[in-house]
Amino acid sequence: MIQKPLRVALFEPRIPPNTGNIARTCAAFGLPLDLIEPLGFSLEDRYLKRAGLDYWPHVDITIHKDIDAFFESLAQSSRVIGCSRRGGVPLQEMQFQWGDILLFGREDTGLSEATRSRCTQITTISMPCSAGEDGQGGVRSLNLSVACAIVSHQAGSQLQLW
Repeated sequence: MIQKPLRVALFEPRIPPNTGNIARTCAAFGLPLDLIEPLGFSLEDRYLKRAGLDYWPHVDITIHKDIDAFFESLAQSSRVIGCSRRGGVPLQEMQFQWGDILLFGREDTGLSEATRSRCTQITTISMPCSAGEDGQGGVRSLNLSVACAIVSHQAGSQLQLW
């Protein structure tokens, strides 16, 4: 795999419109998109295609049969930055590097502990109105496509990609 300045990877995405919106974000920012199977939908899904509009030809997509195949495909110098709602370096303090891969988890379960342990680092978007540990009293998480756009823009800006 040719190392790009920044990549986005989705671990077992479940919701077609989220993946379509993320593909559109990747097209807008010129970021390659890695999809890690199993996917919760077909790549022919009309909602996936609709969310990505006519930008699909502008997205560099790689599909990996599982998380092991994904990690095996990476350049040795690549860092995998797990993006999680908990337990990470606050996004505003995260120091991104050329070649980083931004890994986002499933919409329903996030990144498993096993996958988190394989990440070089974890980053978290600060949410001042977030729910407590019991899931009450605030927002539990951001929509996956929104979180991906926020982290991708922050990382790309820091790396002066635009």
